[in-house]
Amino acid sequence: MFTGIIEELGVVEKVNRSSEPAVFTIKAGKILEGLKKGDSVSVNGACLTVIAAGKNSFSVEAIRETLKKTCLGDLKEGEKVNLEGALLSGGKVSGHFVTGHVDGAGIIKSKKEEKGEILLEIKAAKDILDGIVLKGSVAVDGVSLTVAALDGDSFSVYIIPHTARATTLGSRKAGDKVNLETDMLGKYAAKYSGREKPSNITEKFLKDKGFI
Repeated sequence: MFTGIIEELGVVEKVNRSSEPAVFTIKAGKILEGLKKGDSVSVNGACLTVIAAGKNSFSVEAIRETLKKTCLGDLKEGEKVNLEGALLSGGKVSGHFVTGHVDGAGIIKSKKEEKGEILLEIKAAKDILDGIVLKGSVAVDGVSLTVAALDGDSFSVYIIPHTARATTLGSRKAGDKVNLETDMLGKYAAKYSGREKPSNITEKFLKDKGFI
């Protein structure tokens, strides 16, 4: 479990896609404190398991399904990534609860900068948009953001200057792919509301039966 508050920017040092699963070695600093084999780390919003941790870098592996569902398959050596360690029990939740189970990839349709703020419009699949609520939370490349607008096949989020500097979102541009995870609470609400079957008792039914 994560919060969507990025701890630091890491740099992809090595990518090995020839192995199964694929292995990514990432250069980092702060996040390495206490990090050990078997721990979970969010890399651009995807929860991955640490298979090795050194003084200046750590390695994680990603199975084929993860590469297919996320943008991790496109990562290149030298590229920056958003990093967040797993939430500790009793820890402060400054963003929202993020599982690290990416729902799918979105594509940045447009990027507008106004008075230091950045407005990103992101195109997403219908099943992802169905889980997004205006003024609700969404994780974009692992960053907890508030939904500012919904419009047909896309949604928009604002990026404040601090977030632009502290994450990869500040350097994203139109056409770039991003990992998306909708709010966990919204998923449960959608699932349980979908279980309610429509009633067969209609006004016509009541009239036919002589009740009205």
